[in-house]
Amino acid sequence: MNENELSRVIVNICFKVHNTLGPGLLESVYEAAICHELAKSEILFTRQQGIPVIYDGVSLELGFRADIIVMNKVLIEVKSIEAIAGVHKKVLLTYLRLTQTKLGLLVNFNEELIKTGIHRVVNGL
Repeated sequence: MNENELSRVIVNICFKVHNTLGPGLLESVYEAAICHELAKSEILFTRQQGIPVIYDGVSLELGFRADIIVMNKVLIEVKSIEAIAGVHKKVLLTYLRLTQTKLGLLVNFNEELIKTGIHRVVNGL
């Protein structure tokens, strides 16, 4: 599966999770539900994977973590906040660059309609 095909699957999973749980829960709940659905579909992923930052040849231990990385192709950043700000997209783009991943999905589950809470961020795709 390429990044776009995989993102369709992930978006469908996000719709299912949002329709089942609704808005207003903690990010960790949505993250766990997405991972459960990915595992049921036998799609490989990592959860809370550390993101190394290399500066001037030195690995900086800063504690950045990607919520979910699916098949090393799509990075999912899960939010449950009032509104997505520009900085959230910039952070996701930085995570994409650091992990050399091309596609990121910023998903805010604290929306009445999940389709308004899903944002694609691309890194050279």
